[in-house]
Parts: sequence; structure tokens; C-alpha cells
Amino acid sequence: MRIAATSGGRPARHVPALVGVFFYPVAFILLPLAAFLAYSFFWTEHGVMSYGITLGNYQRFFTDPIFLPVLWRTCILCLEVSFLTVFAGYPVAYFLAGLSGRKRYILLMLMLVPLLMSYVIKIYAIRSILGGNGVLNRSLLWLGLIDEPLTFFVFNLNAVLLTLTVLLIPFAVLPIFLSLERIPRSLIDASADLGASAAQTFLRVILPLSLPGVVSALTFVFVLAIGDFLTPQMVGGQSGFTFGRIIYSQFGSAFNWPFGAALSVILAIVVIGAIAIGTVFGRDRSVVK
Repeated sequence: MRIAATSGGRPARHVPALVGVFFYPVAFILLPLAAFLAYSFFWTEHGVMSYGITLGNYQRFFTDPIFLPVLWRTCILCLEVSFLTVFAGYPVAYFLAGLSGRKRYILLMLMLVPLLMSYVIKIYAIRSILGGNGVLNRSLLWLGLIDEPLTFFVFNLNAVLLTLTVLLIPFAVLPIFLSLERIPRSLIDASADLGASAAQTFLRVILPLSLPGVVSALTFVFVLAIGDFLTPQMVGGQSGFTFGRIIYSQFGSAFNWPFGAALSVILAIVVIGAIAIGTVFGRDRSVVK
């Protein structure tokens, strides 16, 4: 591709604009990632950082019996969150896409209102419902269904699973809604004209064409969940330890930035892999079988 030049042979005026466009991604995305990668090859000794090159941080991750199982358990947890949000969000997106006129966008905006609220406030709200003295336990005790407060959803991985699912449902609804909205109405009408029932139309027309949105929702929620350290910190307790909390502790109380950077690089590789898989399986299918 040639860059247009002026009559005097000078570069076109849009070249500085192109430089400005690439400056921000490089400065605020690529350079921080490169800094993390560089830090991951350093090490600390007695709280003092040494800038020599070593692979000890990565060796520690693969040889220590703690970190790899926690990463695997966190990935499984985030996959569960992803599928739960899609199962809960698909009917909502389908209902919204079936509305006509302004109603669909008004209801969509109302559904997205919780995203404007503070993340911490929403977590505290869920804790007030599921906690030992929360609304749920008090209601069950008052009804006589239980003799003592339930601890199934308090300070464990179950609490992290439920809280992340509730918080991330809007992020699953939106891509599914956009995918459903793009399905031509003529295809649905043609399916009905050919004698297909509503269930057959959904299974053979609507669902296959909405799969790119489903895959996007799964990927989006997985990436958001696996990088979350605040939710496990507030509702996970000691048994709800996730990989994000380990990274957070390395930059905090442990003050081991090189090892935290190495763990961040490993997490970034997992995220990139998830996005790549989502890209492969989420390609738009324009032909209905």
C-alpha cells in the first residue's frame, strides 16, 4: 500500500494522525505488557530486587505444587461461570431480541444499568443476601426450612462462582442479543412458511446463527472472570483462593514483583489462548443447514 504524497513529494498530512492512532495502544498496552515480561526474568532477595536474568520464577510456577493446581482450578471455575451466564443470559437476550420498536432498547438499557454501579457495592449486596445473617438464611430460618444458617454459599468457591455469575450476566446478554438481532426476519418467516414449528425454527435457524454471539459471550465472561481478584478476595475466604488472588498477593503483601509478573505473563497466555479459541469457534456462519 502506497502512502499518498503532496505535490512537493512530502508525506501526506494523515501520517501524523496514523502515528497518533498507534501511539496509545503501544504506550498503554504493549509497553506495560513488555515491562511485565521483562520483570518476570528478575528476582528478589530479602525484599531487594535483582535485575539479573533468570528463569527461576517460571521454574517455581511449574515445580511448586500450589500454583499450577490453583490455575487449573481457576480455569475450571471461570468456565463454569461462563456457561452459567450464557444459560441464564440467552433467554433474556432472546426475549429482548423478540421485542419490537423502542421497548427492546429501553429494556436493554435497564438491564445494563447495574454495570454503572460500583463493583464493590454489588459484591456487598450479594454478601448481604447470601451471608450467614443474610436475607436468604433469615428467610429460610423464619420458614422453618433449616435449623441453622447455611454455609454452602459463604466464603468458598461456591460463593465465588455464584457472585461472578450474577455480576457478569450482562456481559453475556449483550453479545448474544447483538447476534440474535442480526438474524434476518425473512429467514424465520421462511422457516414458518415451510411448515417448521417454533421449536424447529429455533433449533435449526435461530440457534445456529446465534452461536457466534454465544461463543463471544463465553469468551468475554471467561476473560473477565479469570482476571478478577476482588470477588474471590471478598467472598471466597480461605477455601476460595484463585489465581488472581495469588497474583494480587505477590504485588501486595509478598512484595515479589518479578514472580507476580511471571504469573501475570502466564495468565496473559491463558487469556490469549481463550481469545484465540473463541475466535476460531466464533466465526460467523452465514449458511443455515
